[in-house]
Amino acid sequence: MTSDVTQRTYMITGPEPELWYRDLISCLQANFGSVVTRAGADPLTVLGAGWRFVHVPGDVRSEEFYYPCPPDESGGVDLGAALAPHHELHSRWWQPADEDDLWREVRETLADDRLVIAAVDNFHLPFRPAYGDVHAAHLVVVYGLDEVRGLVYVSDAMPPAFRGAVPIEAFLRSWGSANPTDVQDAFFSDSRIGRRCLDVRLDAPPPPLTPELLGGFLRADVDAFTTKTTKTTTTAATSARTGLAGFDEFAGELLDRCRGGDATALQELYAFGWGMQAQASLHGELLRRCGREWGDPALAGAGRAVEAVAHAWTGLRITGAHGLGDARAVSADIAHHATVLRGKYASAVDAVGAAARP
Repeated sequence: MTSDVTQRTYMITGPEPELWYRDLISCLQANFGSVVTRAGADPLTVLGAGWRFVHVPGDVRSEEFYYPCPPDESGGVDLGAALAPHHELHSRWWQPADEDDLWREVRETLADDRLVIAAVDNFHLPFRPAYGDVHAAHLVVVYGLDEVRGLVYVSDAMPPAFRGAVPIEAFLRSWGSANPTDVQDAFFSDSRIGRRCLDVRLDAPPPPLTPELLGGFLRADVDAFTTKTTKTTTTAATSARTGLAGFDEFAGELLDRCRGGDATALQELYAFGWGMQAQASLHGELLRRCGREWGDPALAGAGRAVEAVAHAWTGLRITGAHGLGDARAVSADIAHHATVLRGKYASAVDAVGAAARP
């Protein structure tokens, strides 16, 4: 084992990353969870403390790891800050700078004892069920590299969980895939991978979570749901829709597009909704856990109410997925599930607000 990046010899970051997974999350939260754990923090606390509704019209991409993240004034996009609004979690996308040495940045990151999150196409990864069958944009953690034997060490918590070596040639095909349109996956194909990677850093260790600290987080979350705000930047083509009012705008447009026969609206719904569903699931679990540990029934109840939001997303997303062939035909069902989900959001916001009172 060595960290001599100039020799391009065997190196590994140390212990295998933890496989962190929850049923309703995507590879995005799972991979960030592994990195946060590696940094010595509790991923449920970091990724579950915040709860938002954010939709950016025209921004949704056909990737499993899509998450709404309006650019700042400089045009930057920080997925880490979007996933963890109450913690110093930050990330940036990067691509290899030198076509003649694609592994340079990976080598340097691993030598610094940090993990790499890489975008890949499942079609080319031997351990994925879609191997050789279905193209789909996905994320994995890279935790080791052996250029002598031609191996990349990959960790993927999404079922079926995998940690181990992948031939460099297979990984390069996956990492550089065009991810062409695939009729077997209408939601996560047709999105070029482009050797993208995420550099993720937890800039400050989270303080111990106390009822007072969590209460402040919850009050901020409720404010974000109940205060109508419109975030417009010089680089964003449209404004972000936020909170309950933003959900109403999103749902209204979704229904209008379905009634007009726009199947693209249902494709976007599936990818976009996963991020909102995952965040609600993690937030609800955190509140339930804290309510149990602190003997606070109101907090535990608020957690169950937020989890109900997560589960209500399932009806809307799956109805949309099955309705791709005829958006008009499922518009009434879409309206029903959107109404149910809106009610769950309102109830959960009320429950969280009650639990957050000093």
